[in-house]
Amino acid sequence: MSDTWGQTIRCKAAVAWEAGKPLVIEEVEVAPPQKGEVRIKILFTSLCHTDVYFWEAKGQTPLFPRIFGHEAGGVVESVGEGVAELKPGDHVLPVFTGECKQCRHCKSAESNMCELLRINTDRGEMISDGKTRFSKDGKPIYHFLGTSTFSEYTVVHEGCVAKINPEAPLDTVCILSCGMSTGLGATLNVAKPTKGSTVAIFGLGAVGLAAAEGARLSGASRIIGIDLNPNRFNDAKKFGVTEFINPKDHGDKPVQQVIAEMTDGGVDRSVECTGNVNAMISAFECVHDGWGVAVLVGVPNKDDAFKTHPVNVLNERTLKGTFFGNYKPRSDIPGVVELYMKKELELEKFITHRIHFSEINKAFDYMLKGESLRCIISMD
Repeated sequence: MSDTWGQTIRCKAAVAWEAGKPLVIEEVEVAPPQKGEVRIKILFTSLCHTDVYFWEAKGQTPLFPRIFGHEAGGVVESVGEGVAELKPGDHVLPVFTGECKQCRHCKSAESNMCELLRINTDRGEMISDGKTRFSKDGKPIYHFLGTSTFSEYTVVHEGCVAKINPEAPLDTVCILSCGMSTGLGATLNVAKPTKGSTVAIFGLGAVGLAAAEGARLSGASRIIGIDLNPNRFNDAKKFGVTEFINPKDHGDKPVQQVIAEMTDGGVDRSVECTGNVNAMISAFECVHDGWGVAVLVGVPNKDDAFKTHPVNVLNERTLKGTFFGNYKPRSDIPGVVELYMKKELELEKFITHRIHFSEINKAFDYMLKGESLRCIISMD
């Protein structure tokens, strides 16, 4: 690795040249890390629905050419000036949000929303100098979420890098750098169900199943999964889901009423993972008065409005939101990896496909067809 320190690296990357068009494996140049940055050799990456959403560019300002990818594991190749906590050879997970450790949010035990490094989907350059570290034939290629892991090498701000146990298998724990931690933390850190409690999970995609996994780890006695896709119900049993509701099966009866009837007045906790504002309202209104807590994870449409009667709040129901499961990337994610290493957290069941980097477009096909939870892409 010392042979490449301070040098531009030529490597392969999957470049999105246009919205919705297949990614193209190209040889790109990756500049050395600047002050406060780290260059990482990516060994494994996976596809998250957020990559697909911005690749399709149906609801955002398009920014192309771009290198997507933000769930990954790799090894530090070199570090820029001033980087003290990371060194070449460290095993790391790049994370789409960060922890500067200096701002009010980072110093607060109640927040993980770093003022400097929180998610910015529009930014395509490095935060330090407004320039890209990727280029081809002298022309810049834009970054995505500060990570761009669909490349054999990438450059990331040091605050967005979690140093983890080198014994942890990167081809498995890489999925903790986004969706799995988001769902898991929403339950463990925010909903906080007690042993024997009842939990409703709205949406049984990868994040919702991670939330269910958190409920299982908490010792919930009943985990009720709500989803419009009946094909998801059987697989959800692997994640501790004990009962299922398809709102379509109940006609005009609101799903919150169905849940209340099933649970003697409502569940103790609910976690909403769809982004659908009606599901959010149902998730709040289905928790029991007096002590029920609902946690919103899904990202709604920008024009949506949450509407419920104030009496639902006055009757001592609590509504909370969460971002990345309330985990601070550098401080907390290494501990989540240790949960897996101690065999308390099961990750293998989230991985439905494994492919080589050259086949990366297959991962998009699997997700668009609803056939995968997580597809691991090997860069080797």
